[in-house]
Amino acid sequence: MSHQKTPATKAASEPQLIARAQQGEEGAFAALFEAHKRRVYSLCLRMTGNTAEAEDLAQEAFLQLFRKISTFRGESAFSTWLHRLAVNVVLMHLRKKGLQQVSLDEVDKSQDEPVKRDYGDDDRRLMASVDRIGLQRAIADLPPGYRTVFVLHDVEGYEHNEIAEIMNCSVGNSKSQLHKARMKLRERLRLDRKQGGGETPLPAGEPVGEVKED
Repeated sequence: MSHQKTPATKAASEPQLIARAQQGEEGAFAALFEAHKRRVYSLCLRMTGNTAEAEDLAQEAFLQLFRKISTFRGESAFSTWLHRLAVNVVLMHLRKKGLQQVSLDEVDKSQDEPVKRDYGDDDRRLMASVDRIGLQRAIADLPPGYRTVFVLHDVEGYEHNEIAEIMNCSVGNSKSQLHKARMKLRERLRLDRKQGGGETPLPAGEPVGEVKED
């Protein structure tokens, strides 16, 4: 974006910028781009694990925004709506690459009760270990469906009801996918420790990425 923001654009609130961008004002769109580009790129990077792909997909997400911003009606937060666009762009890209998919609509027969977030010792060990071996590498190994929910919840900090809106799935499915993602991460860490010569002491402290209870 090469358009300079005028003082009026700099002082405008986000709803004002959205309204002006919907009227075709390029300066307002540029301001929205500047406000959201880092988080959209971060989301794409977490989902792909590839910087070049993340840059291309973030650019595509903003092209989609430019085309579709007139359809935004304010029924959800603008950031939620924008991230839904970005997630869809990334998932379409992953489908084209033929990567392993996990449907967000699948019914988890093993979970009769809603999955509860319970950060006990296992989760503290999990998150500390993920931080040590490299969060990006561990996330990149998850199937895209699990990875998306894990990134949105444990990395980006979205609540399950927001993820359900972004992913067009139920809250229960979001919780189920997160539970399965964490199970896969635990298994990955067990394998890493075995390959590394056995158990090693894990650092104490709060788990990386912990968020408040729903």
